[in-house]
Formats: sequence, structure tokens, C-alpha cells
Amino acid sequence: MSVQLSSGALEAINDGAQIDKPVFQLLALKKLNPTAATNNSVDRYRILLSDGVHNNTAMLAVQLNQMVTDGQLEPNTVICLDRYVCNKLPGNRRVVIILELTVAAPAGQVGGKIGNPVALPLGGATGANGQQAPAPQRPLQQQQAMRAGASPMSVAKANSFPGAGSNFSRQPQGSFGGPGPSSGMMSPPKQAQPISSLTPYQNRWTIKARVSSKSAVRTWSNSRGEGKLFSMDLCDQSGEIRATAFKDQCDKFFDLIEVGKVYFFSRGTLKTANRQYTSITNDYEMTFNNDTTVVPCEEEDDSIPTMQFDFRSINQLEEMNKDAILDVIGVVKSTGDVATITTKTTNRELTKRELQVMDDSNKVVTLTLWGNEAEKFDGTNNPVIAVKGARLSDFGGRSLSVLMSSTVLINPDIPRAHQLKGWYDSVGHTQEAQSISEQRMGAGVGASSNWLTLEEVYAQNLGQGEKPDYFTTKGTIIFMRKENSMYMACPSSECNKKVSDNGDGSYHCEKCGKDYPNFQHRLLLSANIADATDTQWTTFFQETAESILGMKADDLGRLKMEDEQSYSHVFEKACFESFIFRMRIKMESYNEEARLKCTCMSVKPIDVKEQSKKLIMDIRSLAAA
Repeated sequence: MSVQLSSGALEAINDGAQIDKPVFQLLALKKLNPTAATNNSVDRYRILLSDGVHNNTAMLAVQLNQMVTDGQLEPNTVICLDRYVCNKLPGNRRVVIILELTVAAPAGQVGGKIGNPVALPLGGATGANGQQAPAPQRPLQQQQAMRAGASPMSVAKANSFPGAGSNFSRQPQGSFGGPGPSSGMMSPPKQAQPISSLTPYQNRWTIKARVSSKSAVRTWSNSRGEGKLFSMDLCDQSGEIRATAFKDQCDKFFDLIEVGKVYFFSRGTLKTANRQYTSITNDYEMTFNNDTTVVPCEEEDDSIPTMQFDFRSINQLEEMNKDAILDVIGVVKSTGDVATITTKTTNRELTKRELQVMDDSNKVVTLTLWGNEAEKFDGTNNPVIAVKGARLSDFGGRSLSVLMSSTVLINPDIPRAHQLKGWYDSVGHTQEAQSISEQRMGAGVGASSNWLTLEEVYAQNLGQGEKPDYFTTKGTIIFMRKENSMYMACPSSECNKKVSDNGDGSYHCEKCGKDYPNFQHRLLLSANIADATDTQWTTFFQETAESILGMKADDLGRLKMEDEQSYSHVFEKACFESFIFRMRIKMESYNEEARLKCTCMSVKPIDVKEQSKKLIMDIRSLAAA
């Protein structure tokens, strides 16, 4: 079989040229000692490549090991390098790392070695007489400065001198981090490689990238100790990468790196990216280490984008996996109030705000903001919100939550944002949108899904399936059972079970197995609600019951003990008040008897403006039918 090799390609690649998909012959293959080669238990393979003129060693990336064990790669096989990098090593040596390849011709079809290749001279460059060209001599001061590692050019030249990588004495002027003093005579690097070319198999590299986002400093404490970190997203014309600085590097770089500015980043640790925490489409992520240097770019480079998005439309979210990290953009159709919750695991109080976000797929999703973002958010005039790195949840249908690593932009100056705002102002605000999220406390009326009358709930046989059904309705409280509507509960925030009075001023919780000096009041209210079509008995727990009665449970409990008449008046006053209810309905068994149980998930006062919008949309829908 006649096979054409890429004659002269090995020398060109080793001299820095980029050859597109060169074809080589594999002459030999050797499995390396895992400990010596990689400092871990993963096998590594070294191979001998030939272009018919020269031969030189190369390394297989670990993801190609299967091709060796399957017998696809053996001596005399002809391969095409679809993706590779050429790293420069100390001692004027170079090595090709093969990342992706295709077998062009199996060994059995080739018939033997092609040509008479000779070993490639050290470094790959040859002089006019065929001898290796000597490395140019540099002044000692320049050698020392180049060894500081601020640029790809300086790193490559430093590898040509003995002792590169040790005894650092200088560092690029204006750089952050790295070994040695911060003073130096070198200017920022002039050359950099694209982010998309970075791999863990490269020892030295430099990228020129813009910091598109930066998180706050976060701390942790566990059995292994305490620490701090912050992360940032870096982007250039070729792509993005997530970078994280821990502990000492966190202290060193956090105040120096600013969002929106361009820097040269060198010598970080690259590892496989954890897609659970980022929406960035890069196989790798970066960690700062003791050798990392960051050099500000003095001149603004408009060719480097500010941020890259991979937006998903809201209707696509229903088909995506739970816990996916994604980018989303939409118009804020309605804004909920700020609410405070207490986490069960840490017992910390968190503030949140729920938004109903709509796009031109005519779908609405609940997006939750946390902390300062929740408190400061202003939903006036239906702004466009873009989130990079939101987490998708299946809580209450499909919903989104902003993470600490997410980036939130309000009315961003990008084409998609202008398109959505124009669509919403012209036609979107008049259209009825279907929500892929279950309506929860704090969301606006117009964004709610599955509006039904009580008669329609029975007609559609809701609650008869294996899973509960949800619906939203406008109703009026016509009667409440105040007897047994309150109980003494465990004061532990993680329990809330009923306690018994020990008779000595203490209270015992069976679940916790503890005695407490006090208790808290918990509401468990049963009320009958009605609309123009039917009635329904409904259970209201603590928060929803407090919303209906207009009083906190502890205050109501004290009132019950001190003034029974005023206590009864609270229930009487709440009767015949109308609200918007979000309901959960499910068939349950009680004493071997099946019955429909309806529970209120959230209750909200009627917003006349929002309710009017809904009625207008209902009328238009009926008129068009």
C-alpha cells in the first residue's frame, strides 16, 4: 500500500511551525513507568514518529491509551495528527504531545518502514551544513530577566540556556506574583497563545485574556482545615477558561485583578474542568500556584471580547438535565418580594428574591437571586437580565438559581438583549406565557401557571396520579377552624415537631430526645376557600397561615393565652378576604380511606394591576378561540 508521509513536517513543527494534520508513521511504542512519567497511576506511552526524512519521539495523551490497548496503534501504523501541541523542555529539547489522531493505514497494510529517516537533531533547527545551529548568546542580565517567565518568548528562550527555571532574579515590570522580587527591567510579553490551545501537558505558557467576571472571596472550613478562594472567568478570541486562586494566591491576586481589564497570565496549573460548577465550554480549568505571574496589558485590546455567552432559550430548559449549569437571558416579567430563609444544614439566614423571566419562546421560568443581588435588584420597567452560569433545578417544575460563581448583568449592551426588549415592549407583554416553574411565594400573578377555577380542578381529576398536581386560583376565605390550629413545637429550627409539657417549666421533644426550657408556636390551619364555582378545604402551614391571619404565630400564641376574645377576632377578621393561592393537590390515604388533600404552597394578596392584565389576556384568548 502506497502512503504519502508529510515529508519535513517534524523539523518544521519542532521549529515552531503549525502544520495542519500532518501524516507520520509510528516506528516504535514504549509504555513508561507511571510514577516517573506522570507522578500518578495513569499509564503513559512514548512513541517514535517518522515523516520519511527524520524521526523524533512524541507522547500520547492519556485519552488515547485505549487505542494502544485495542491494538490500533502498533509499529509501522500510519497516523494523522488531528490535534497536537509541541512543548519546549529544558536542555534545548522539544516534545510533541498528541491529543487527537486518526489511523490512516493499519500496520498490516503498510508493509514496513517508509523511507530511511534519521534522528532529528537536538532542537530541530539545522544550519546550512546540516549541523545544528548554535543557540544565540545573550547578555547575562537579559538571560536572567528572560528566566523570570513573563512571556512565551522569554520562556522559550530561557529553556535554551542551562539552569533555566532556577535562581530567578528578575520579574517583568508591573507583574503580580511569580518567583523573585517584583522589580525588573522587562516589559509585558508581546506574544501569547490562545486559551483554546491550553492543555495540562504544557509546562510553560502565556495567555492574553480579559477578566470577564470575578467572584467574591469565599471561605471554607472542614476536617482538613480552613481556607479561602476566589475564581474568575478569562476570555480571548478563541474561548474562555475558569481560573481559581486559593489561600496565599487569593490574598496576593484578589485586589490586583480587576474585572474588564486585560492581563498576561503565565504558569498556572491546568486540570480537567468540573462541569458541575461552570457553564464555560472548556475541557480544562486553571489554578494559580506559586509560579503564576499576572502582567497588566498597558494598551486596551478591543479584539478581546468582554464576555462570551451560550444562551439557552427557556423552552429548552425542560429537556435539559437537572443541575446543569447554563447561560440564560430574558425579560423580567414580574418581581417577587425579598424573603428570608434559614438553611437547615448551617442554620444561617439567607435573603432571596424570585423573578419570573420570559423570552420570545413564550415560556416563563422562575429565577432566584440571593444575598445582595436579591436586595438591590430593581424590576422597574421590566429589565432584561442575563445570567452566566445559572443552575437548573427541578424544584417546582423547572427553575433557575444564581450561584456564587454566576455573573448577573442587567440590560447588557448586547444584540440579544436589545432584540428581547424590543419584542417584549411591542408584543411580548400582551401575550400569555406558559410557565415551566411552579408558582411559589413572592412571584407575580401574571407569571403564574395553570390557572383554574375550583370546578375545573375537579373536572380535570387533578391529584389522582402518582405525583401531586399544582394549580393557581383566586379565592376567598369563608371559614377557618381555629380549634387545634396551633401547637407547641420544638424550638430547634431543624425539627418543628410537637413537644410535651414536662410540668416543671421544661418541654420534651421525642424526635430530638431533648428537654428545652421553652417552645415555639406553630400554625396548622384548616380553612375553607371558595370561588364562584365551588369550595375546597385547604391546609395552611406556618408561613401561609401567618399571611392569611396577618400575625406571627408566636404573637398569636401569646394573644391566645392573654386575651381569648382578641384571639378569636383575628380569625374573624381574616374571613371573607380574597387572595391568590398556589395549591398542591394529591390523593392520600387516611385510616384506609382515600381522600384528596389540598395544601396551600403560597398565598399572595391580589395585585389589582396584575390581575387586570391576566383578565385582559384571558379575554383576548377566548376571543381568538
